[in-house]
Amino acid sequence: MKIKILKSAYNDLQRGRNFYDTQGEWIGEYFFDSLFSDIDSLVLYGGIHQKFFGFHRLLSHTFPFAIYYKKDNEGNIIVYRILDCRQNPETTEEILTEIEE
Repeated sequence: MKIKILKSAYNDLQRGRNFYDTQGEWIGEYFFDSLFSDIDSLVLYGGIHQKFFGFHRLLSHTFPFAIYYKKDNEGNIIVYRILDCRQNPETTEEILTEIEE
């Protein structure tokens, strides 16, 4: 099983990292490492998470972020977006429903 992180998800990670960099020394780096650890866990647990808006949603263990992903026909994981859970749920829905496969 492989994990593919789309550019949109990587950009979400970078925006989160930039935000947490302003919160204190090393917090941005810790955010980045924590989210990548959560993504790595999908090798074992990919596909078991509840679906929202057609995507599986893994909640980060450390930060208020959700990882939205799908499994392809070969069982590989594709991470589409990594979104802040503190935003309006309608905004999250809009972002996810605009994604074309």
